[in-house]
Amino acid sequence: MSMTNPLARARGHGSAKEGVRHWFAQRATAVFLIFLVGWLGYAAFALADADYAAARAFMGHPFNAALLILLVITVLYHGMLGLQVVVEDYVHHPAAEITLHFLIRAGAYLGMALGVVNILIIALGA
Repeated sequence: MSMTNPLARARGHGSAKEGVRHWFAQRATAVFLIFLVGWLGYAAFALADADYAAARAFMGHPFNAALLILLVITVLYHGMLGLQVVVEDYVHHPAAEITLHFLIRAGAYLGMALGVVNILIIALGA
C-alpha cells in the first residue's frame, strides 16, 4: 500500500488535454458508421443483380457518391484512431511508437485521398 498522494503518482505521466477529443471522435465516428454501413447494406442489396453500367449509374448519383466518400473517410479515420490507441498502449519504445504513428496516419490519409479521387472518377464518369 502506497502512502503517496494520487496527484504525485500522476505527475510526469503526461497531460490529459487530448483524451476527451480523441474519445469523442472515436464514439462519433462509430455512431456515424452505424448509419453509413446501413446505407452500404442497402446499396449492396440494391446492386445485387446489377451489371457494371447500373453500378456506375448508382455511384454516379451525387447522394450515393457523397455517402460512399463519407464512408471511406470515416472508416479510415476511425481505424486510425483505434490503431493510435493500440500503439500507445502496447508499443513502449519511443522511436517505434513515433514511426508507427507516422505510418498509420500517412496510410490513413493516403487511403482517404485515393478513395475520394477514385470515387469521383467513377461518379463523374471520367
